[in-house]
Amino acid sequence: MGGTVQNTKTQTVVEVVEACGEWFVRVVEKGKEDSRSFELESYALAFAEGQRIRLNLDKFVRL
Repeated sequence: MGGTVQNTKTQTVVEVVEACGEWFVRVVEKGKEDSRSFELESYALAFAEGQRIRLNLDKFVRL
């Protein structure tokens, strides 16, 4: 029968995106998502880099 198959493996990721003059960092870890907003790009990138190090990731993603 037809249907969709969902990936049940939880991916750990750190993403940075700019929208409407604000910078957002999204962290997905152990199936939970946390988003934070920053007025300055440099603060968002510093936070994202800290999360990348904490989670032992190779990189964070800029969308």
